[in-house]
Amino acid sequence: MKQIKRILLFLVVISTSCLISHAQVSKSFLLHTIEKGQSLYSISNMYNVSTAEIVRLNPHCEDKIYAGQTLKIPLKKTEQSETTFHTIASGETLYKLTTIYGISAQEICEANPGLSAENFRIGQIIRIPTKSETNANESVSQPAADVPAIQGPVLSRCKEMHRVKRKETLFSISREYHITQEELIKANPELKEGVKKGQLLCIPYPKAQSQNKTDEEETTVTPPSNNELFVRHTVAPRKLSTIKAAILLPFTEDRRMVEYYEGLLIAVDSLKRLGTSIDLYAYNCTKEPKSLTHILDKEEMKQMDVIFGPVQNEHMKPLTAFAKKHKVRLVVPFSSKVSEVFNTPNVYQINTPQSYLYSEVYEHFTRQFPHAHVIFVQASRVDKEKEEFIKGLKNELKLKGISMSTANESSTADHFKTLLREDKENIFIPTSGSNITLIKVLPQLTLLVREMPEFNMHLFGYPEWQTYTKDHLESFFTLDTYFYSSFYTNNLFPAAIRFTQAYHKWYSKEMMPNSYPQYGMLGFDTGFFFLNGLSHFGSALESNLNRNAINPIQTGFKFQRVNNWGGFVNKKVFFVRFTRDYELVKLDFE
Repeated sequence: MKQIKRILLFLVVISTSCLISHAQVSKSFLLHTIEKGQSLYSISNMYNVSTAEIVRLNPHCEDKIYAGQTLKIPLKKTEQSETTFHTIASGETLYKLTTIYGISAQEICEANPGLSAENFRIGQIIRIPTKSETNANESVSQPAADVPAIQGPVLSRCKEMHRVKRKETLFSISREYHITQEELIKANPELKEGVKKGQLLCIPYPKAQSQNKTDEEETTVTPPSNNELFVRHTVAPRKLSTIKAAILLPFTEDRRMVEYYEGLLIAVDSLKRLGTSIDLYAYNCTKEPKSLTHILDKEEMKQMDVIFGPVQNEHMKPLTAFAKKHKVRLVVPFSSKVSEVFNTPNVYQINTPQSYLYSEVYEHFTRQFPHAHVIFVQASRVDKEKEEFIKGLKNELKLKGISMSTANESSTADHFKTLLREDKENIFIPTSGSNITLIKVLPQLTLLVREMPEFNMHLFGYPEWQTYTKDHLESFFTLDTYFYSSFYTNNLFPAAIRFTQAYHKWYSKEMMPNSYPQYGMLGFDTGFFFLNGLSHFGSALESNLNRNAINPIQTGFKFQRVNNWGGFVNKKVFFVRFTRDYELVKLDFE
């Protein structure tokens, strides 16, 4: 009998150890479900960990990740200065999170501008602001950690928690929540000594809700719903009588930046003619660190509604920090790698990040060619830039059940002929975007089309093919060619003609030749999009981006917030088609 008791005791100890071990492991990481377009680079920047740390917890994810896959994200040891991330669990509400972390609903909403009552759901990851971020001056007692997983009616005197901000008073706080000062003091006796910035206050239910209850009686109340709290903490939209905008570019170092500014000036003039009041500040921001510091020290910079820039990577971090602190929108027109966009809510990245761009292309490709047979034309020289694109496209085609085959760039028309499918659209895709590959492939494919007109054939390629159009225009039309790009225009398009004429009239010169994108048009498009949006929607621009309907000359806009606490990336992609009827078509999939 003693031996059986020892065995049972041993098993209990082992089980307890396992449970403790499991609890420790579960707290050492959070689970992130990959969304379309996300890469290890973007995910690592979201959580401020290295890709190596993610790979260590997720073996083989370095080779392949895909939308819907779940990754373990390592969590660093919690310190006051570090961010906390929380995965919304079953039964959790916004109100419940305020009790778990001892912060107000407003602080959670401000830290997660992408969060709303509509997308507050199980599995969503949100950012919990630290005490240093919320400017708390006093320590806040944390509620008990064993809050039940399923929220029912709660015994509580507090309708909500409120953190005192600068210049707030007993009168202003009680007015905000429609209670008396006496009720507020009764729920928070420490207020008898005065209101201090950073204090966390219990906001009681108004007397009207419990007038039939005695003070000694515990009152069972239903906490406010997510919808009630989000509505309560939605800042009323503010119209802008005059839009204040700044542009920070190295005008003396790069002629393209001057052309971008010139295009933006035409956009400002167009909007002023429509009655929009705009104050534009232009600063020459050179590579020298002091150059940016000197500009940001200017008092007017804190009052900006939007800043366009920078170009230099070394300026990105201090400028995004400035924009975040002063709640100024920062539009980054050129760089395709802006790591700060994943943690700064008011950053807009115009140049689509590679992983998001490729993801959009794959979706549009399979939608445009659902019954395709894809023939990859292998280049003799490896194009590392296109390796990732081809790899991802093959995975996507495999998932969609689209057939594939491979040929060499030196293949003859006769060899290509053997790969054709009569019942499919045959799409030839070179694995390199170089002009050398095109020069090798085009003659044989052109011969193939002429010999086999009964087959449905296309050539598909890359944004840089815009620079080779003049050299291969006839072949592009013959092969019914497509290429993808996030920017495109043509001198035959009416909008491009009008802008080119206006630019020449303004500056008595032509835009830089053989420049893709055209920087003058890029300046006009980005300037008009944001200044027009601010004119129509004011401070509510972020919730009305899809309603900011404009007809850009060259650059498309389709912004998506990268996570609940980060900024926006532009996901717009066009397909440009050269038809056999000698028509040039810009395919917009939205």
